[in-house]
Amino acid sequence: MDLPPGDRVLAAAHLADGTWGVASFRCLRVVSDAGARVAGGNWWDVDRAGFDPETSTMRVQWVDNRPDLELPFGKGNPSAFALTVRERVQRSVILADSVPLGGGKTARVAVRRDGDGVMFSQVVGDPGVDLGNPRIAALVDDAEARVRLASGLPE
Repeated sequence: MDLPPGDRVLAAAHLADGTWGVASFRCLRVVSDAGARVAGGNWWDVDRAGFDPETSTMRVQWVDNRPDLELPFGKGNPSAFALTVRERVQRSVILADSVPLGGGKTARVAVRRDGDGVMFSQVVGDPGVDLGNPRIAALVDDAEARVRLASGLPE
């Protein structure tokens, strides 16, 4: 399997389509039985992930514009995998805040850490939010400065 050097598998689960969901120290991967990467990304690129016990499916949403990753589980109990995913995503977040923008829209600002422990700030707007709008940019910039300062990063 194509893992970064020094990475290791923490949990895996068989998916309904015959692939495997693999949670490692640094990343989430969907791999074929032969170990070829099908989909995935780093934990610090995951905006959120949730497990629906009724459908036995996990949905992973990314911070960028790529489509959500649907993980329909096959045989077995996916709870160890689901808990590992939750822990890995939470571990990447140092501090986060939500910025109300009006009209029911928000932006989320966070300080996260990558696989080497390097902290950085990240801004994710709800769909349809124009982060280039000067009014929105000012609100988001203020919130980002606050979370950076509170976490020890320079403004």
